[in-house]
Amino acid sequence: MPITLLVLDLDGTIVGQQLQVSDAVIEAIRRVRGQGVRVAVATGRMYRAALPFYRLVGSDLPLVSYQGALVKDPVDGRVLLHRPVPVERTLEVLAFLEGEGLAVHLYLNDTLYVRELTAASRRYGERTGVTPQVVGDLRRVLTAEPTKILGLTPGEATTDRLLGELRERYAPETLYLTKSDPTFVEVAHPQVNKGLAVRYLAEQMLQIPREEVMCVGDQFNDAEMLAYAGIGVAMGNAPAGVQAVADWVAPTVEQDGVARAIEKFILAPESLPCVPAPVSPAP
Repeated sequence: MPITLLVLDLDGTIVGQQLQVSDAVIEAIRRVRGQGVRVAVATGRMYRAALPFYRLVGSDLPLVSYQGALVKDPVDGRVLLHRPVPVERTLEVLAFLEGEGLAVHLYLNDTLYVRELTAASRRYGERTGVTPQVVGDLRRVLTAEPTKILGLTPGEATTDRLLGELRERYAPETLYLTKSDPTFVEVAHPQVNKGLAVRYLAEQMLQIPREEVMCVGDQFNDAEMLAYAGIGVAMGNAPAGVQAVADWVAPTVEQDGVARAIEKFILAPESLPCVPAPVSPAP
């Protein structure tokens, strides 16, 4: 079956270390859209932090953000799907992460709240273009259920240890636990992951089978959508565990891996021009 829906992760997939998207990737996306292929973005980022890249790739589908916890249409502002973390579980996770001495990010109403502005939180804000709101005790802002909770660790060994401890406490039916970065412990509603969100876009919104879906990603939070897709592509910079889930491994993000994947599975046998100059999204 031909691919009719292309779903792209952002960081580490189309967005490189310089926080830009190369012209080669933009041109490849433009060409598939010209063939009638729909393009969607599925990211762990906040909705507003993903919007500049969403606009850059020219998507006209709802934006999947927060690992799929929020699916919102930027065209009319409609929230199509929102699955936040119950307050009771949020309080438990906050106590656990703060007990480990971590900087904790609480995402509520597409705003990032922090207890204090640590160096790690400052770097995160610079990377995503979001200014963290310092509120002291995070429990003070729990006036509603948060979309996501994130703990910033000093390294991947700590991240994996804490994810392991949380998985011993919480079954998959209770919380979704993942990482989109070696230093991120991410917590979401149990019915949240990118695979479920992509299935919603494909089968409920567009009425197309999974065989017509191609997904590209680079981290463990992408594993579910790579497994769901008719064609799942992992980036060359993805961990081995993510590559093992994929049908094909593309070159790295810095080598325009998404352009190569698009060429191989959608545009072949045509060849794509290699244009290395990067493009920055409009704010």
